[in-house]
Amino acid sequence: MEHLTAFLTRMPKVELHVHLESTMPGEMLARFAARQGRELPRPAERLYDCSAEDLSDFLAFLDNICSFVGTPEELAEAAEHAALESGREHILYSEMILNPTHWPQFTVPEIIAAATAGFDRAAARGGADCRFTLSLSRTQTGAEAMALVEDMKAHRTHRLAGLSIDGNEALAGRTGERFRPAFLAAKAAGFGRTAHAGESSGPDGVRDALDLLEADRLDHGVRAAEDADLTARLVRERVPLNICLTSNLTLLYRRREDHPLRRLLDAGAAVTLSRDDPTFLGGLALTEELRRAAEFAGMSREELLACQEAAVDAAFCGPETKAFLRRALAEFRQS
Repeated sequence: MEHLTAFLTRMPKVELHVHLESTMPGEMLARFAARQGRELPRPAERLYDCSAEDLSDFLAFLDNICSFVGTPEELAEAAEHAALESGREHILYSEMILNPTHWPQFTVPEIIAAATAGFDRAAARGGADCRFTLSLSRTQTGAEAMALVEDMKAHRTHRLAGLSIDGNEALAGRTGERFRPAFLAAKAAGFGRTAHAGESSGPDGVRDALDLLEADRLDHGVRAAEDADLTARLVRERVPLNICLTSNLTLLYRRREDHPLRRLLDAGAAVTLSRDDPTFLGGLALTEELRRAAEFAGMSREELLACQEAAVDAAFCGPETKAFLRRALAEFRQS
C-alpha cells in the first residue's frame, strides 16, 4: 500500500480555516520592514520562535507583525505568496480569513482589492484557487460590524466569499446579540457566514453562533463535544466543523487525550481539517496537518477523503467550482 505521506501529498486538498495574517514568512516581513526603516522584533529566521501564553498574547503578536506590511501592494504580495504556497502542496481550493482590525493601516476597500489582486495573480501562475472571508473582532461594536458588511456589499469581488468573526471569546463574553444584525445583513446579501466558536468559548458559544449568527459553519467548534445534545444537533443539521488539530493542541488542549477529534468523527460530525496559523506552528503544511490528524485519531484513508469532501460541501463557492473539486476527488479515488 502507498505510504500515507505519499497518499496525502497526491490527494487534492481543500482548506477552509487559515488566517492570511499567519502565512507571511519572516523573510518577506523583513523586506517590508526595511522599506519602512524598521526592524523585526527578532531575526527573520526566528521571527516565529515565540510562545504565546494564551490567545490574547498570540493576537497581540499578530497585530505587531501585520504592522510591517506597509502598502496595499505588499498585502497583495502576501496574498499571492500564500496562494502559491498552497498550490505547491496540491491544495486546489482555499478560503483564507482576513481580519481588518489587524490591518489598521488600510481601509476595508484597500484590503478587499489587495487580497483579490494577489489571489488573482497566484491563480494565473498555478496557485490555489483562493477566496477569502473578512472577519470581525469580538471587541468591535455592532455599528462597526454593520459598516464592515456595507463595505463588503459595496466592494464585492469574485474572491470575497463571506463574513467571519474571531477573537478571544473567553475575554469578550457572549457577543452573539451584538453581531446578529451584521450577520443577518451578510446573509441577505448572499455572503457565506462562518464563526470561530467552541474554542475559547464552550458549548454556549457554539449555540450562539448557530442560533444568533445563523452561521453556515464553525471554525474550531471542538468544544461542542462537551455537550452530547449539541453534538447530536451538529450531526443532525450537518454543520461543518473546521478543526485545526495542531493549533488546538498548542493553545487549547494541554492534554492531547482531551482533544475530541476521534469522538466527533465517530459521532458522524462533518469535519474538515485546516492549519489555522501555519507560520506560528513551525511553517505547518496541510499535508503534515492531515498526517498528524490521521496518526492522532487513527483516521483511515477513507475518513481523510471524507474530510476533503466535507470541505467541498462547506465551501463558499459556486456550483461550478464545487463540481470541479468533486471531480478531482473522484478521479483521485480511482487512481
